[in-house]
Amino acid sequence: MSLVAGPGRGGHHQPALPDELELCVEKHVAYIKSLDTRKDEYEYWLTEHLRLNGLYWGLTALHLLGHPDALPRSEVIDFVMSCMHDNGGFSAAPGHDPHMLYTCSAVQILATLDAFGDLEAHVNGGKEKVARYIANLQDRDTGTFNGDGWGEKDTRFLFNALLALSLLGMMHLVDVQKGVEYVQSCANFDGGYGTGPGAESHAGQIYTCVGVLSITKRLDLVDKEKLGAWLSDRQLPNGGLNGRPEKKEDVCYSWWVGSSLAMIDRLHWIDQEKLSKFILQCQDSELGGFADRPGDMVDVFHTVFGLAGLSLMKHPGVREVDPIYCMPKDIINRVVGG
Repeated sequence: MSLVAGPGRGGHHQPALPDELELCVEKHVAYIKSLDTRKDEYEYWLTEHLRLNGLYWGLTALHLLGHPDALPRSEVIDFVMSCMHDNGGFSAAPGHDPHMLYTCSAVQILATLDAFGDLEAHVNGGKEKVARYIANLQDRDTGTFNGDGWGEKDTRFLFNALLALSLLGMMHLVDVQKGVEYVQSCANFDGGYGTGPGAESHAGQIYTCVGVLSITKRLDLVDKEKLGAWLSDRQLPNGGLNGRPEKKEDVCYSWWVGSSLAMIDRLHWIDQEKLSKFILQCQDSELGGFADRPGDMVDVFHTVFGLAGLSLMKHPGVREVDPIYCMPKDIINRVVGG
């Protein structure tokens, strides 16, 4: 069981724009379920490096659509376990190297499916083994995390680490305060955050940094007025959001920007009706899925973040998403508490 992260349509299908802005739930469910059947297509193999991420995106989208059983649970878990390495990390697909990004996706999938027991059955002490793989990637001097054994650092990895460890109930294995201090070192004059100290503000990195401060309950450190203003300025006249000034709108920023605004209680600072219309215009009403912009090819990445954006705005037919974890709120309540 593995989902392709690319378009998966060979470039032959012109996406159909919806005549009416209604969420095409059944079409999206069918689209996601079809992704594992396209192994004869070039795009499938081009995206092997995103396979485990793609499974998390597709599974989360199905849960948000109210179809949690659309993918066979046992096959999903078997594929996740096939990506686990002896050191406790997970790779994008069997035969690839383990990395923080895929390890986080694996933990999110297992948490969503209430499958930590399956992890323990697969590897004795599996939860702690995964947690220690993550903890060993922390740079104890700076507090941030490496993505893998090669040493690349990025605020994404710090967020992934604390997100996964909080789901596993093992944040005590790392220096949380050092991580918070690192996020603070990435704060910019405009209220935003970058990939590291001195890097420009970007909506995706803002989500990771505000997510860290949310998980560690240190949102008091955020300049909410300044950050809220920067984030709300990301909305363009067509209702879509961009990731930084002078860039085009993209459905995925409905999540990166929207979730950050939700975490600091400023989601009402954007025009939610216009954003909802923009997201719905990006769906393919004929074959399902969401694209980055209206008329472009759909993919599972933009599908989950489009749906998550709609969920933030309480769109009918979409389950409530947790703005920190990008997982259904009821699952987060079960795993880590409300």
